[in-house]
Amino acid sequence: MRVIAKSRLRLFWESNPAYADAAVPLTEWFRHMEKACYHTPQELKAELRTASILKGGRVVFNIAGNKYRVIVAIDYGRQLGYIRFVGTHEQYDEVNAETV
Repeated sequence: MRVIAKSRLRLFWESNPAYADAAVPLTEWFRHMEKACYHTPQELKAELRTASILKGGRVVFNIAGNKYRVIVAIDYGRQLGYIRFVGTHEQYDEVNAETV
């Protein structure tokens, strides 16, 4: 799967020294997603049990033991994922994951 864009992840962990610990788990998640091929939300959920499947092809990923969250809009047919949000668990609570 092609994930757009890693720069959004990098911008997050570089934006605040408190988020520097997110660099490794976010990079590992990104590499996993690049190698993955999920044809349906059910396939994704079967492999990544902590992921939350939402409406509209959106998926919420828990990163670093749920300290951080990533929302991705996935087009399963094209094998494309668009990063819509990266943030802490607290920041995630302030957004609407289905519209962000």
